[in-house]
Amino acid sequence: MSRNSFLPAALAASVILSAGVATAQEQRALTLPHDLSPWGMFMAADIVVKAVMVGLAFASLVTWTIWLAKSLELLGGKLRARRAATAIGNAATLMQAGRALGHTGGPGPLLVRAAEEERALSAGALDHASGDGLKERVNSRLSRIEAAAARRMSRGTGLLATIGSTAPFVGLFGTVWGIMNAFIGISQAQTTNLAVVAPGIAEALLATAMGLVAAIPAVVIYNVFARSIAGYRQILADASAGVERLVSRDLDFRTVPPATAMAAE
Repeated sequence: MSRNSFLPAALAASVILSAGVATAQEQRALTLPHDLSPWGMFMAADIVVKAVMVGLAFASLVTWTIWLAKSLELLGGKLRARRAATAIGNAATLMQAGRALGHTGGPGPLLVRAAEEERALSAGALDHASGDGLKERVNSRLSRIEAAAARRMSRGTGLLATIGSTAPFVGLFGTVWGIMNAFIGISQAQTTNLAVVAPGIAEALLATAMGLVAAIPAVVIYNVFARSIAGYRQILADASAGVERLVSRDLDFRTVPPATAMAAE
């Protein structure tokens, strides 16, 4: 055969090869998703993986909402508690502290009012008994007020702890479910081509990423709030100790002669 006789055969083989490549590219274009952005992968994901992602996005929204609301609450509570502790520390008597605080809100004035109420209820017993019982009752009431204020300030932080501890596992569940579906698709397509497998695995791993995005801020914010609430409780403890000192001082002035008490005032 002459050299020129090979040209039609080579040309035909080239045409067939080109047609086969074009057909493979068209099949790949039909198989693979065109949008591999996070939103595109979310829309192409399984319904269970979508539900997991929506739940994690909602948990992240709850985390940042609690952060904003609780930050403002802690800031205002600390400012009021510091003002009350300062007023109590500068007062010489319980009545003077009550006048300084007036009818302002917060647990600080509530501590002073509780001590005044207990002293008024125990006024008859103080004439023939020592003041130790009054001090114990005041201490009991003040400790309950402190505990109630701390519980009120801690509301919502438990939800942060729950999100921080469970969000990674929820995201991992979505990933496992997505990878299971990806392997099922591999078995049905009878191919192990990475270009076909990768999009399904990427969609599954997006659930784990969203779980971490929801969990990490929740844990950090929870730890920050735990330290802030501990500081808030310490300020209340200082105010409560100041009220107890004022009660003890008032009891001591009851046992001294009136002239000496007036001179001390």
